[in-house]
Parts: sequence; structure tokens; C-alpha cells
Amino acid sequence: MAAINAYRMDGLGNDFIIIDRRENFIEIKKNKIIELGNRANIGFDQIIFIEKQKEASYPITIYNSDGGEVSACGNGARCVAYLLSENLNTKKIQIKTNNRLLNAKIVGDFQVELEMGKPLFGSEEIPLSKKINPSNVVLDINGQKFSEGFCVNVGNPHIIFFDKNYLKHDLRVIGPKIENHDLFPEKTNVTFANVIDKKISKLTFGNVVRDLQKLVAQLLVQLLLPLFLKISLKEKYKLLLIKGL
Repeated sequence: MAAINAYRMDGLGNDFIIIDRRENFIEIKKNKIIELGNRANIGFDQIIFIEKQKEASYPITIYNSDGGEVSACGNGARCVAYLLSENLNTKKIQIKTNNRLLNAKIVGDFQVELEMGKPLFGSEEIPLSKKINPSNVVLDINGQKFSEGFCVNVGNPHIIFFDKNYLKHDLRVIGPKIENHDLFPEKTNVTFANVIDKKISKLTFGNVVRDLQKLVAQLLVQLLLPLFLKISLKEKYKLLLIKGL
């Protein structure tokens, strides 16, 4: 087997293996991705392939460590942008995922700014397996009903439940069940949150969002969008990160 030039990179707590196949196409089967992604082996959150340039953008293909393809990852895209900027000697890179264009800019040493694009709210865009109201999702998990779930795609699918009893939920148990629910063909990140005196406290479970204390920008979009659409959000709110799983 020919040697593969790969890069291991970390983007705010998420670790990646990045393979450049702009010139030489290299295929890695799903079972091999799972094998390599195991922490007892190489281990990674995601493996990302850089594809041949199309017009002004560089397509990327992303797989989770379980072998499943995902639409986008902000931290992974920033790592790819940094590699391409070094290779092409440019400060601006446009990356194409399978659902959006991401504009990246090098703003300092190992610092990459990324425009994630517009959030997606449609059932087919998130995506959901059936047409329902994405802002009022009800799920039955282990005989317990979770209502008023708000779904949005900010590069990856998310569902957010605002629940005053959110700290009573064991996300190690219900997180994977919601993440892999039939409603979410591409899986979903799961967040439970509560608003107390203009402070948003929350817990999150997901394949992509793992290190919560380092993913503030995405979390602000993820949490404030539902609030903005449900209530008149005219004042400042604080985000309290309880813990991540």
C-alpha cells in the first residue's frame, strides 16, 4: 500500500486527520475509517479529505470516526483552510461542503476566521426524515416525552430543548438515543438549556460538538436563534457552559 500524506490537527478541542487528495485520489473504506478512528488506534473525531479545486473553492469530504459522512464542521474547515493557505500562500480560502460555502481568512499565527453561512431551518435542509414543524419537535425517549425541541442546521444538525429541569437529564443515556433517532437521518447534536435571569445554562451531547467550553461561537448561534424566534430578544444574555459530553 502506498504511503499516504496525512496531517493531524486540532481545532479548539476537536482533532482531525486531514488527507489532501487534490492530485492523488485516495479512497479509504468505511470499515477502515472506523478502525483508524478508534482511540486505541490513531483516533480522531473526524477524517477530512481535501478534493480537487472547483472554480474558486476547495471541496472537502468529512467523515466521523464511526464512518458516517457529515455535511460540515467549522473547526475542521478552519484546519483545512490553514493548510491550504500555507500551501497556496494566500490569506483567504473558500471551502465547499456538501451544503454550503465557507469563507475562511487567516487573521494571525494559527488563527483562522470562518464564516459558517446562514442557518438552515427547513425540514429538508436540517435534515429531518419527515416534514414537521422544526421549531416544535416532540420525541418519546425511553417512555419520556421531550417537547418543544427546536431544530436548526448551522453546519451540522442540532436540536435544542429549553427545559427548566435540564440538569436532571442524563445525557449519557438519552443523548445517543436522540442523536440516532429516526427523525435525524444524518444524526444530530443534542442540547438541553434553560434561561434564568437572562443567563443561558446548557448541556450538550453530540458527535461534532464535544468540547463545549471552546465552541462558544457556534453555541451562541445554536442557542440564541431559538430564543430570538420565540421571544423578543432585545437584551443581552450570558451563556453558562455547565459541561460537555
